[in-house]
This record gives sequence, C-alpha cells and structure tokens, in this order.
Amino acid sequence: MPNLKDLKNRIASVQSTRKITSAMKMVAASKLRRAQEQAEAGGPYAERMGRMLSSLASNVQDSGNGPKLMTGTGADQVHLLVVVSSDRGLCGAFNGSIVREAKRQIARLQGEGKTVKVLTVGRKGRDQLRRDYASLIVESYEDVGRRRLSFADADMVAKKVLAMFDAGEFDVCSVVFNKFKSAISQIVTVQQLIPFAVPVAADAAPAATDEAKAIYEFEPDEEQILAELLPRNLSIQIYRALLESAASEQGARMTAMDNATRNAGDMINKLTITYNRTRQAYITKELIEIISGAEAL
Repeated sequence: MPNLKDLKNRIASVQSTRKITSAMKMVAASKLRRAQEQAEAGGPYAERMGRMLSSLASNVQDSGNGPKLMTGTGADQVHLLVVVSSDRGLCGAFNGSIVREAKRQIARLQGEGKTVKVLTVGRKGRDQLRRDYASLIVESYEDVGRRRLSFADADMVAKKVLAMFDAGEFDVCSVVFNKFKSAISQIVTVQQLIPFAVPVAADAAPAATDEAKAIYEFEPDEEQILAELLPRNLSIQIYRALLESAASEQGARMTAMDNATRNAGDMINKLTITYNRTRQAYITKELIEIISGAEAL
C-alpha cells in the first residue's frame, strides 16, 4: 500500500510543476503575439521584393547575363544548408521536425553524390545534428534575437553566407525553417536562397496578364540593379525565415505547455483519488484493529 506522505509529496510536486508550465504558457502566448506581428509585418515586404526580383531576373535571363547570385556557379556539387532552430527546448516537436527534415535533405544530397555543408542557427539544431553530422557543420550561431529579433541578426548570417559563396565554398544554398501557420501548426519549409530561384507563381502567370503587363525602363540597367538588390534580398529572406521560426517556436511552446498543464491536472486528480482511497483504507484498518481489540477484552 502506498505511503500517504509519499503521495502527498508527489501531489505537491506535480502542483508546483503545473504552476511552472502554466506560467510558461502565458509567457509564450505573450511572446507569440509579438513574434506573429513581426512575421506578418515582414512578410509582404519579402514577397514584393521576391516578385520585383523575379521580374528583373526574367529580363536578364533572356539576355543571358546576370549576377553570380542569380546565375550560380554553373555547378551543383556543393550544397550549404542553413538550419534554423531554437536555443531552448520545451517546445514540443518544433526542433525535432526541423532536424528530421535537415537529415532527410542531407541523406538525399549525399545519396546523389553531392557534398553537403551545414550552417546552424540555434543551439538545439546544432546539438542534435552534431551527433551524426558533426563534420558537416561549418558555422553555428547561438542566441540570435535573444531579446528581440532584428534585421541586423539576419544580416550577420547573410554576410557569412555571402562570404562563403564569394570564396567558392558552395554552389547552392537553401534554408530549412518552420513556417508559422497557427499556434498548433507549423510547416517545415525548404527555400533555395542561392542561386536566386524565380517563384513558381511568376512562371505560371496567365498569358492575359502578360499582354497587360506594364513596360518599365530601368536606370541603371537590370544587371546592375540585381547586383545591388540580390545581396539585400538574401538578408531579407533569412530575416523572414528567422521571424517565421520565432513565431513558430512560441506557438509550439505555448501548445506544449498547455498540454503539460492539462496532463499535470489529470495526474493531480488521479493522485488525489489514490491518496483519499489509501487514507480511507488506513482509517478502516485502524478501526478494525480497535474493534478487534475491544472484543478481545
């Protein structure tokens, strides 16, 4: 029969845990609101930038000229994966889904005979990938946007990627991150950054819109504009990935802490029932002993 003192201590321990998880849920909900507002504010700018560059890129591709960030190195042998995760845990399957997708991409590329390099943003992704692919990690960033995520954080990562590309250390760069859909749903997304990939929507535009498409004259020419904007677009797309990842992290943490709080409540109820039944059994046993002793006299 369980000890009443042990059951009471366990109930108190679970109650303390429930207080912590409930507080973490409220903190995550507050941070989620701010992170979601940032992600929603940065999304339209990144989309318009991509659309404008797609329009410029289509004109330059027809001429056969273009910046290296758009045309690439002409090879497809070395791939750089930028894996965006979190620095802290207790956020459900947020980090696990990112690491699984990164491992799947690494296995696929290595199966095709490609060379893979990994740049991690976030301690959790780095620690999990280090177990199997420590030799592939070329750079790691921690505490990015610890207080408040800013464009300077994304620009720091983008400058490192650009420096590696200019040094000829990779041919193709892609970012793996969680795209925020809702507090209970995050979509693992793989987006190619280098060379600049024209969105499918731009290619799939109907012919009717092409007829009504406005004609622009650029000053300076398209090649020079692209040479200036493509590095900035890289920073913008990484910034957008970081914003989406931050919102997804807080949404996943809020959901995980809500589930933990509910489970703690269920456990407290079960332990309370067990405690009451055990206490009643002890009382019944003592009464039986008293009655038996009285009858013996």
